[in-house]
Amino acid sequence: MPEDFDKGAFPLKSVAVREIEGFIFISLADAPCDPAPAAQAIAPLAGPQGFRKAKVAKSVDYLVKANWKLVWENNRECYHCNVNHPQYIKANFDHFNADDTTPRIQQQIDAAVRRVQENRGTDGASRTHQRAGMTSFPDAANNIWFSANRTPLAEGYVTESMDGRRIAPLMGECREEFTDTFRMRTLPNFWNHSSCDHGVSTRLLPLGPQLTCVRVWWLVDAAAVEGRDYDLARLMPFWQLTSEQDWEICERQQRGINSSAYAPGPYSPFKEYNVDGFVRWYVKSLGLVR
Repeated sequence: MPEDFDKGAFPLKSVAVREIEGFIFISLADAPCDPAPAAQAIAPLAGPQGFRKAKVAKSVDYLVKANWKLVWENNRECYHCNVNHPQYIKANFDHFNADDTTPRIQQQIDAAVRRVQENRGTDGASRTHQRAGMTSFPDAANNIWFSANRTPLAEGYVTESMDGRRIAPLMGECREEFTDTFRMRTLPNFWNHSSCDHGVSTRLLPLGPQLTCVRVWWLVDAAAVEGRDYDLARLMPFWQLTSEQDWEICERQQRGINSSAYAPGPYSPFKEYNVDGFVRWYVKSLGLVR
């Protein structure tokens, strides 16, 4: 180009960036939303987990032959968990809801919450999910795109592993085995489940109307050494199985939707309240409703 060519008139596009306790958020919007509320909600719970001092033990990319919204909807309900996630339901209470939480199950949940309170103290349990079912998220009415909480694990589980036993060194500020998990979700494409010894992050990237790239990361403390402090053969299976089981379900859903006989049905108010919330958030984010 000529010597007087103004490179500054043709720059790369700028995007808004915000780092919150080791997680990097970007916004492609012309007018990004204020990240402060998300930071206030996420930082107090994510900080002690030690993501700033974590490292990636393993990452796996999946090409899921389904629309990204189907993958997100699958994450927002556990109606499918009893049949499809035999490992996951042993460690968690998500699959129980108001319609099937028996007195015995409620006693187990109450006992799990007490274990958290005894383990972490009152302050540590102040933002702990304390009922059956999933945490309600998202909040379409108030455009809440982020959520963070701690969720008790079932008795015998100190981490989300196949047998419930610790599989890596303690992370961050953890000085003992905790009996709950840190959970974070941010719309439109990210969630994280983290135990006292490791974390698992999942990110969705749409590649087309019926194709989604999903990347799953397994995180451990930066000082942990593979083969000495942790083994991928024990670290990965719990969430690898749960993830791959979900991708298969989503691809089946996509094939069903493609059928000429497909007709949408109502959502279960007991099991799919979060799916309903996601759809309302999505439609509102498009500006189709106020």
